[in-house]
Amino acid sequence: MKPSLEIQKIWEDDDMIEVVFTVSDGQSTFATELYVGRGTLRETVEDLDRFKPQVHGGIYDLEWGGFGPEYASGAVRIRLHFYHNARLCISGLIESDYTEFGPKKIASRGELYFYSEPALLDNFIEELRSLSKGASDSASLTGKI
Repeated sequence: MKPSLEIQKIWEDDDMIEVVFTVSDGQSTFATELYVGRGTLRETVEDLDRFKPQVHGGIYDLEWGGFGPEYASGAVRIRLHFYHNARLCISGLIESDYTEFGPKKIASRGELYFYSEPALLDNFIEELRSLSKGASDSASLTGKI
């Protein structure tokens, strides 16, 4: 198993796309389903295009969905941080949809970390651009072990 961040489209209509967002650190994997607007995908691509040249300490936070029982479906918060020698640190917090569990509502959560590099980020941005245009069904950012 390789460290990675993967987005797989499973459903869509004119306004929304349902995706499975999976993060793996090479040993553990966590995935959740969530809905994202088509405009959000385009904005994410534009934001990542602005972020990618910031190889000396740049930080970008990708957040899709909403955390907490007040929101529908799952949520993800991914931080991309260029660190020493343009190494890309990726940290991810992923939360499932809330469900009944005994007397309360709960959600599963995963927090995972891995490294990647600028060239792999470039590939991910192009795959995400293709996904946002409806030309593909997935995008992935591979990590380095």
